[in-house]
Amino acid sequence: MPEPLLDVRAIDVYYGDFQALFGVSLCVDAGEVVAVIGANGAGKSTLLKSIAGLMAPRHGNILFDGAPIGAAPAFEVVARGVALVPEGRRLFPSLTVEENLKIGGQSRRPGPWTLERVYELFPVLAERRHLPSTSLSGGQQQMAAIGRALMSNPQLLLCDEISLGLAPIIVRDIYARLPAIVAEGLSLIIVEQDIAQALKASSQVYCLQEGRIALHGSARELTRERISAAYFGV
Repeated sequence: MPEPLLDVRAIDVYYGDFQALFGVSLCVDAGEVVAVIGANGAGKSTLLKSIAGLMAPRHGNILFDGAPIGAAPAFEVVARGVALVPEGRRLFPSLTVEENLKIGGQSRRPGPWTLERVYELFPVLAERRHLPSTSLSGGQQQMAAIGRALMSNPQLLLCDEISLGLAPIIVRDIYARLPAIVAEGLSLIIVEQDIAQALKASSQVYCLQEGRIALHGSARELTRERISAAYFGV
């Protein structure tokens, strides 16, 4: 069997003295979409931050493409091919849409994603390319955040709560673009509170509860009852 693209091995992660993750393990294969679900405070964002190099695990390790990245700084993790779409989008308000996208390309990794390719994926961004990012709607800002991450030409895209605060029709529109992203050879981890969307989009699902993996399995095989029990700890 080929080695997974991402191999998170029993990581413990702390905020000061507070432990947020307890022995969390997770694998993502090349070209795979993995969903991480769980209630608020379950540790989902902490897991993504650890993979992205924003938080270093105190114990355990993270391997990406066979190399350890658990202690690597964020800029090095991006250079190796991991990009984060943060919760809340985090666009630069003083910059235009296009300037925000160009920031994502600063690592100059080779690959298929260019401004033109991002505009092809999200045509509304091309229409608003010279406007300030603050002029975008919530859904358009999410598209811009995804486009900015794609501009680094990652192998692994980490999407933190991409449906948060968006109307259902916008969420469906964004999720409809994910197959085109995967078709370019990317793997995805989607942190999501919308269980139905997570199951539709992914092949594997991990459920976090109070910093621990409460459930892991195939998205096709996990029942609603098992997911609910793991999600709510009942």
